[in-house]
This record gives sequence, structure tokens and C-alpha cells, in this order.
Amino acid sequence: MTGARVERIVTSGTFSLDGGTWDVDNNVWLVGDDDELIVIDPAHDADAILSRLHNRRVVAVVCTHGHDDHIGQAPTVAEWTGAPVLMHPADAPLWGMTHPERYPDADLTDGQTIAVAGIEVHVRHTPGHSPGSVCLSVPALGCVFTGDTLFQGGPGATGRSFSDFPTIIDSIKHGLLTLPPETVVHTGHGDDTTIGAEAPHLDEWVVRGH
Repeated sequence: MTGARVERIVTSGTFSLDGGTWDVDNNVWLVGDDDELIVIDPAHDADAILSRLHNRRVVAVVCTHGHDDHIGQAPTVAEWTGAPVLMHPADAPLWGMTHPERYPDADLTDGQTIAVAGIEVHVRHTPGHSPGSVCLSVPALGCVFTGDTLFQGGPGATGRSFSDFPTIIDSIKHGLLTLPPETVVHTGHGDDTTIGAEAPHLDEWVVRGH
């Protein structure tokens, strides 16, 4: 048996909000071992995600926030695997824009833990990019999944509906930069970074209103 690990799938599609549509590549994350896992942010291509499960039990489909490019395939993956969809309830309005006929099965809450493959995934409510954005810290693997809250080079976008720049800065400062500096940051789009690489730039982000 192989121990708990992180696997990445990159899928391509679009993100739509406020009347605009943009082409995006998304990171879909699998966290688990040879027997069971969780799926984080099932985006765009259900077949690509399902083909990587290899008959493993899916404990949960976890959405870091409710934007359509992060939740698009959540109902399909849940239907095929029998796993519940989990999301913070503050993003219910965003979810409803994409899936008005099928809401998540259970709420994510700040401080909640999800057990999978002998490790714990810790939920941190980090609003700003959206009201219900969460990050998922996995101390046993030395990493955190930040969705669109923190990227290599700065915070996620806050220029659209349901977002707020001061709030995302507060979330990053108190919810993420308190993690050990060596913590690997697995983002919703693009390359990994670390908490230590991003922490020194907080004041710069505030000044430029990143």
C-alpha cells in the first residue's frame, strides 16, 4: 500500500461571471492513498477526473469556492462515485448560478476536519475571493490547498461580484501566513508556491491593491 499523497489533474475550460467569460486551466487535486481519496475542485472534464480514481473510494468532493470553473463537474463526480459534495454555505448563491437544481450535500465549516487515508484535512474559512472560500490544510503532507485565495505572486482576484480585497488580505494574513513557512501551497490555477515565499510580500500587495 502506498501512503497518502497529492495528485494533480489539469483541466481546461471557461470561467463565467458578471457577463464575461474567460478561458482557464484549473488544477484538480486528489488527496489520498491507494484505497480512498478526496477530490478537490472538480473542474471542466469529468472523464479526466474519473479516469484517475482507479476504483478508489471517494470520501468527499470538496469545493474550495462556488465559481463555476471549480464546481462544474462536482455533481457528475458525486453521482458516479456516491460521494457527498461539500462546500461552505456562504457560496450558495454562486453555486446556484451553475447548478440550481442540485445543491451541495453538506456544509464546510471553519475548523472542520475531513479524515481520509489515515490523515486529516483541516478546513480554514478564508473569504475574500468569494464569501465562502475555504483553504484546506494538510499538516501530515506539509501542504495547503488554497483554491483561488492565494497564488504564486499574490492573492486571488477580487474585482468581481461577491469579492472583497481587504477581506482576502485579512484571510491570507490570519488564515494562511500562520502556517509553517515550508508549507507547500497547491493553488487552483498555475504553479505551486510556499507560505514562506509569499509571506514577505503581504505589505506590497496591500500597497498596490493587487
